[in-house]
Amino acid sequence: MLLFYIRHGDPIYNPDSLTPLGERQAEAVAKRLALYGIDEIYSSTAIRAQLTAKPTSEILKKDVKLLDFCNEIYVWNEFAVDDGDGMDWIFNKPFYKKLFASNEITELGDKWYEHDAVKDYGFEAAINRVNTGLDGFVSEQGYVHNRAERIYQAVSPSDKRVALFAHQGFFISFLSGLLDIPYPIVANHFNICTTGMTVIEFKNEKGISIPKVLTASNDSHLYREGLPTNYIDDIWF
Repeated sequence: MLLFYIRHGDPIYNPDSLTPLGERQAEAVAKRLALYGIDEIYSSTAIRAQLTAKPTSEILKKDVKLLDFCNEIYVWNEFAVDDGDGMDWIFNKPFYKKLFASNEITELGDKWYEHDAVKDYGFEAAINRVNTGLDGFVSEQGYVHNRAERIYQAVSPSDKRVALFAHQGFFISFLSGLLDIPYPIVANHFNICTTGMTVIEFKNEKGISIPKVLTASNDSHLYREGLPTNYIDDIWF
């Protein structure tokens, strides 16, 4: 199986929608996905994600299945903090960026949320919520996550190509849970642009699958259509 994770197009956050540029980005990524061939299309319940998925749905004549656990409003409520300089993602705060890179956090591994500096934020429950949702989603595709061994059982492996349209803030939690990489590492070292495409392969190897990232936040569809490929840090949501 190939899982295509696509961030929504250039957003309007209030009201939830896409800018004219975002609409063109959605059309560009739809053309690309149509060339690849997609068997199933999923989207966050956020309007900006659904609007980004719409052109792909129309070209391929496939319905979009909605996944509410992917909606970014939940991870925003779970992973945004106010350190006196206003509310923002924890991974955008300089203090926590440095903390996430520290040996203290690294040595805690999956239990990073037990560190004294973050233990009162409720991150364990947030991580468990996302992991429960994504494990259910991947299980429906035929791959059962064994978190204790950090592998997937290929119960019903396939060559399906599945597209999921969602968000940048959710992507951090999703990729962490999917690849069994502690959240602080992903938060410090990964980002995705609007309609950036991340492709993750689930390869069946004698009944076992360990997902591998083939490309991350690829924006070649934007380049092909002559759309801007610059990254604007102050709109990463």
